[in-house]
This record gives sequence, structure tokens and C-alpha cells, in this order.
Amino acid sequence: MNAQSLMPIPGHIDPVPVPRAATPRNDGRVDLIGLPKAEIRAALESAGMELKQAKLRAKQLWHWIYNRGATDFTAMTDIAKTMHPWLTEHFVIGRPEVMEAHVSTDGTRKWLLRSDDGQDYEMVFIPDADRGTLCVSSQIGCTLNCRFCNTGTMRLVRNLTAGEIVGQVMLARDALGEWPSQPEGRLLTNIVMMGMGEPLYNFENVRDALKLVMDGDGLALSKRRITLSTSGVVPMMARAGAEIGVNLAVSLHAVTKEVRDEIVPINRKYGIEELLEACAKYPGANNARRITFEYVMLKDKNDSDDDARELVRLLKKYKLPAKVNLIPFNPWPGAVYECSDPARIARFSDIVFKAGISAPVRSPRGRDIMAACGQLKSNSEKKSRAELDRLAEEKQAALG
Repeated sequence: MNAQSLMPIPGHIDPVPVPRAATPRNDGRVDLIGLPKAEIRAALESAGMELKQAKLRAKQLWHWIYNRGATDFTAMTDIAKTMHPWLTEHFVIGRPEVMEAHVSTDGTRKWLLRSDDGQDYEMVFIPDADRGTLCVSSQIGCTLNCRFCNTGTMRLVRNLTAGEIVGQVMLARDALGEWPSQPEGRLLTNIVMMGMGEPLYNFENVRDALKLVMDGDGLALSKRRITLSTSGVVPMMARAGAEIGVNLAVSLHAVTKEVRDEIVPINRKYGIEELLEACAKYPGANNARRITFEYVMLKDKNDSDDDARELVRLLKKYKLPAKVNLIPFNPWPGAVYECSDPARIARFSDIVFKAGISAPVRSPRGRDIMAACGQLKSNSEKKSRAELDRLAEEKQAALG
């Protein structure tokens, strides 16, 4: 791998070699998923189509792919049948390969997906009475190493492409039977970039994917229905507000330097005060579009009355239009923390609420299928690690 194909990703390993682009398909065809109209047109021209026709066909392909959900050129009735073989020879309308699909007792769905180059990642759909939220991954693995998060125990493999990110949304639409796109009456109403990875460490691909999702002629999901969650990549936050403009969520999880340094190590680069200052400057944040602060409740670590009062003080100091999501810790094998007691969580919530800041307690969803917040980790990784643990135990037993 030459130096041109590497990109430094900040985190607890810095730099991390990450391929700039996913491995090309073995069959040489170009996947149209993730491409905007201009790039579809350019791809058609590169394959030999005349410019004027490429403009027309790109518009037609865009509509069929992003509005109608077509995965086969033969379904495109306004494109001549004689052209279908040529399109099939040069292009593909891909979807992530589904390796496993699980449904929780509460209706939450989790998919283990595999990329063309054999990498695994996950996405989760959470149905509620008034909404349906898709939790989308941005990276395969993660560099942040947040100690309460199962994904953080993985190493970063690579960034997901724009096509792989928007492909998750399209696959969910397939599963829910929600084609063609329509603004009302659909089950998938919201997207949160809260799956595997740190979205702001894969900024361009996340931005380009969300632009496709928000395009009124395509997937047509309003930016007010999309939330990007960051652990606090301060230098990218203003750019995210300006170039994407979706709702912001911040994984805060602690109110002192000592504790946040431990559980969210990026705090050693960008401290709490610096992070909150960036939140105060986030474009579009107001009382109608509050910033959500995620706060996982860890027993005897960040859940005291003093922690609650300090949280209130910090949010008021920076005059932040804020909502705090209190998240009961979701256990996973090998975790070093326990969930705060329900009474302690309720007390913490009450202190914040009485100070005039919304602080609902999030009901855990999908715990039984390891789909809850902080539990995502590709099954292939879990299996290989379980195998390593077994071998280690056998070795220890043999030593006596």
C-alpha cells in the first residue's frame, strides 16, 4: 500500500492506515449506490455513453435507484430494453450483503452486513409508536476506545464509503417495503449516525451519503429527522453544521476531566470546556433544535448528585439549548462497568429536570440481541475473540 492510499485518522492510534477507497469489485463493474447524479453521468460517459444521452440516463437512473428502490436495470421501464444488457455489463445497483438478521422481543431489528471486500458491520432499526429510527454505522470498527462501548474494543478496519452508508438506509427500506419514497406514512422516519464508528472521522463520506438521503427527489428524509452523534471531534463540528446541517448529538458521559478522560479518551485531545464551546457555536442550534447530550449511567462512576449538578452548571454556563438523554448502561461481555441503580438514575434525572433541562431516561432497546446503545460489534469479531479466549483458557489450564 503506497503513501497516497493512506489517511491519518485521529484517535488512540494515530495515524491509522485506512484505505481511501474500498476495494474495487472483482467483476470490474461500478456500483451506482452512493453516487450523485453528476457522478452517475460521469460513470456512464466513462463507459462510452454519449454526453447528451448520459445526462438523460443519469436522471432516469437516479430516480429508479433513490426514489423507486430498483436493484435491477430490467425494472426500469422508461429505459429501452436494448440498453439493459449494456448497463448490466458495466454497472451494478448494490446492497450490503446480509450475513445475519435478528429481531428482539421488543421489535428492534439488527443486521450484520458484509461489504464487497469481506468486512462486517452492523445497523439497527428501532420501531416506536410514533417513529422508526435507523441507527447507521459510519466505520468498520472505531479508533476512539470509549471504555463503556463494545465497538470501542475493536480496531478500526476502514471507513465506510458513501455508498455503504446510504446502502444501509436503502436496505432498511427494502426490508420494510417502503419504496417508492414518500414523505408521509412510512415506518422509517428518523436516522441517527450512532452505529459503529465516529462519523466526524469519516466526514466526507458521511456528508455525501446524508446529502443523498436528504435529497427531495430521492430518499427525501428531512434534515430535521437526522441526527449525527459525535464523541467530540471539535475541529469538525462547525463544518458538520455548515455542510450537513442535521441535528447534533454529543456523547458527553461525564462532567469532570478525570472521569471523561477515562471513559471517553478523546477528552484528552478536546476537553469538556472546548467541546461545549464548539456546541454553543454549532450552526442552527436553538430551542427548537436542541443539542442532545448522551449520558450513559455508570454505577459509582458518573451518577452522583454532584455530577448532575455539575452537568446543569456546564450547560447553563454555555447557554446551550440542550436535552440530556440518560442511557442506562447496556452490558456486554468483558465490560468493566455496571449500570446505575434505577433509583439513582431517577434521582439524577430529577435534579436535571428541576433545573429546567429535559433529561429523559432512555428505555433500553434490543439488549437481548446486543443491539442496544454501546453494544454494537460485528459478530465475526465476537466469534474470533471468543475463540481466542477459549484458546487462552486452554493454555492457562495446560500450564497448571
